[in-house]
Amino acid sequence: DFDVVVATPNMMGEVWKLGRTLGPRGLMPNPKTGTVTMDVTKAIEEIKAGKVEYRNDKVGNVQVPVGKVSFDAVKVEENIKALYQQMIRIKPSTVKGTYVENVAISSTMGPGIKLDTDSLEKTK
Repeated sequence: DFDVVVATPNMMGEVWKLGRTLGPRGLMPNPKTGTVTMDVTKAIEEIKAGKVEYRNDKVGNVQVPVGKVSFDAVKVEENIKALYQQMIRIKPSTVKGTYVENVAISSTMGPGIKLDTDSLEKTK
């Protein structure tokens, strides 16, 4: 009953044995995501502070969790705004034109709801 597995490189031999259980659930430690590190304390602090992983597909769609069922609407809204501002901040200098064309939010299996990007740019 946990969300993240953090391991040191020398322990990956032991954690590897759990791959059939951890892999399908997306919990297998990975150096790219920062969950295989010698500085376990720092990794745990980052995760507790709210570090999330995001993925993008070959056509540029980005998927990232912004909340849980237990979050209230204000917290989800803050997370969406923070994510949008971070995506704009990390825009490569070589990209010309519109970097974020549209934003939509959906539950895991629900329909997407388009969001107004102008309202996301405004800060509190």
